[in-house]
Amino acid sequence: MSKLLYIKANAKPQEASRTYRISDSFIENYQSLHPEDEVITLDLYREGISLLTYDDINSVFGTKTEESKKHPILKYAYQFAEADKYVISAPMWNLSIPAILKAYIDYICVTGITFKYTADGPVGLCKDKKAVYIVSRGGEYSDGPASAIEMGDRYLRTIFAFMGISDFTTISADGLDIIGNDVDAIVGDAIKRAQELAKSF
Repeated sequence: MSKLLYIKANAKPQEASRTYRISDSFIENYQSLHPEDEVITLDLYREGISLLTYDDINSVFGTKTEESKKHPILKYAYQFAEADKYVISAPMWNLSIPAILKAYIDYICVTGITFKYTADGPVGLCKDKKAVYIVSRGGEYSDGPASAIEMGDRYLRTIFAFMGISDFTTISADGLDIIGNDVDAIVGDAIKRAQELAKSF
């Protein structure tokens, strides 16, 4: 049995999010195909994820004990490390990811839990795991000139690889705010790709 962590980072309500239309479709199909697996949904806005404080930073870099698993910040890193698969659902904001998702990354990228330092540099502790990033974007950022200024997918791929997760797939719905584009068709195509990936994820 595998454990999948569904990480949601969108300020919009469920019914108003184009990103969630795609990611929820992925999750529904995944659950129907893998009924034995556990799916844990983590809505970052409902969790109230906030910026790290000075005291939090001391905990993140401090000694890890059995009690650390109950810490209000470190518990997220342990939860992340215990999962086998990850689905990150977040729209593009200002060429990157929503700030709350970056704050969450600061919660989970913790030495001694998701990576460690060695004589040869940092080593990820989340190996042999896989992730999919599901994103909706107003412009065309997968290909063409604008792909050079897309920072969200690039950052997530890099930080997940830092933690040892190199099996990283992106499903994007691009051009949703370009006048004249068929939004339903674009989202529908992304849903099909998501459902197909769910079969082998």
